[in-house]
Amino acid sequence: MTVAITIGERRGATAGDGPVTMDLAELLSTRLLVQGNSGSGKSHLLRRLLEQSARLVQQAIIDPEGDFVSLADRYGHLVIDAAEHTEAALQAAGERMRVHRASVVLNLEGVDAEVQMRRAAAFLGGMFEVPREYWYPVVVVVDEAQMFAPAAAGEVSDEARRASLGAMTNLMCRGRKRGLAGIIATQRLAKLAKNVAAEASNFLMGRTFLDIDMMRAADLLGMERRQAESFRDLERGCFVALGPAISRRPLAVRIGPVETESRSAGPALMPFEPTAPTEEIRELILTPVPERELPARTPRPVAPPPDILAQLAAHADVARAEAEVEAQATPEIDPAEQKQRFAAILADILQDEEAGFRPVHVLYQDFLVRCRIEGMGRQALDMPRFRRALATARAGVDARTAQTDVWQQAEQMASALPEDVQGIFLLIARSALEKLPCPSDATIARAYGTHSLGRARRQLAYLEEQNVIVLRMDGMGRRSAVIVGLGWETAPALPDAPA
Repeated sequence: MTVAITIGERRGATAGDGPVTMDLAELLSTRLLVQGNSGSGKSHLLRRLLEQSARLVQQAIIDPEGDFVSLADRYGHLVIDAAEHTEAALQAAGERMRVHRASVVLNLEGVDAEVQMRRAAAFLGGMFEVPREYWYPVVVVVDEAQMFAPAAAGEVSDEARRASLGAMTNLMCRGRKRGLAGIIATQRLAKLAKNVAAEASNFLMGRTFLDIDMMRAADLLGMERRQAESFRDLERGCFVALGPAISRRPLAVRIGPVETESRSAGPALMPFEPTAPTEEIRELILTPVPERELPARTPRPVAPPPDILAQLAAHADVARAEAEVEAQATPEIDPAEQKQRFAAILADILQDEEAGFRPVHVLYQDFLVRCRIEGMGRQALDMPRFRRALATARAGVDARTAQTDVWQQAEQMASALPEDVQGIFLLIARSALEKLPCPSDATIARAYGTHSLGRARRQLAYLEEQNVIVLRMDGMGRRSAVIVGLGWETAPALPDAPA
């Protein structure tokens, strides 16, 4: 069934000749894009469409400037002031207006741009998510659509932009099956998101002056680029129409009259006459503003600033006293036994497969906690000694071997090396001392705390450059290492063997 409304007449036609109609049923399936610079008659066009279809289809108007609230007096639209409601309330209102089939004007006047975007998104989301049994046809008009579907990020937050753009995309892309017919109007096509504009199949293009907007308008209407200049010559209230709901060919239309007026219409130009003599005007405008007399405030007593040095000294005294008490309560431990217990704690830590790849400071914190549990908190190793003990533990040296004079020579050589390679050297030294196979690249990488075999090979090369080891390769591709000065040598082994 065709339900047509008259939007105007052919441009240049005489009164009553050549009316231009719009098929509402077709519009519900194909959507509409209206473009026109400020003063082109865009709001007048939207008002004409709304008035002509008010008795035929349910309407929802997203009104950022409060232009369309006057429809309520004549056609019974419910005006919702967004400034007085939360986003949750507006989402519920969007659902209920479809359930109860009421036409609504969402007045966004009086709130800033980001709040407008959030609340419009909430309202549109409520309309979109209504159950299927309430998918009745609704014409959804969004004025100043470039605010709600911007082509680029602006001064609003990304969250607000995503919410608003998502709601507009749903309206224009998926709204048709839910009975939502989007009519979006914009001053600047270049500022409107392309994925939103591209979903419209009907167009009404008004006066515009910027080249980029004229080119986009010409492209949408299928006109040649040289014809784009004609958009500059359009009069106020005249538009070029195209689309299955209006005309199959570009058609110049002069929009018909409306019955209601915009509440925010600008004042008409009139002759200017001063309302009072100059001296009186001066007095009215420049009279000093009286200052409010505030009651005298009794100053509050100001506390003296705290003595930071005294507080620090007191804290140090308390900490010293606590340390003395703890030291007295902790029994003395034999140094040999202490080393064995430290070695046992380190061995327990290194049983975790991931311990080899954790940073030293993380392992040190774990070590301190375990020492406190063992009652050795005040006797724990400091960081440098912990690093040396950790290197020995990673080398797999047991507590008895670590106390021998022979091994002390290896540790003395390791102490001259950087801390990060001491563990690798001790690992090789232990293998050489016990005539074990030369550690593979994977084993050395684990001792170094990395998964990179290339980094492990670079550390071996560094040790050889420091003249502490000598690497040999036999005819079978197996590698062995000799500790310089000690004469210890590992058994040959393949470098690419698993860890």
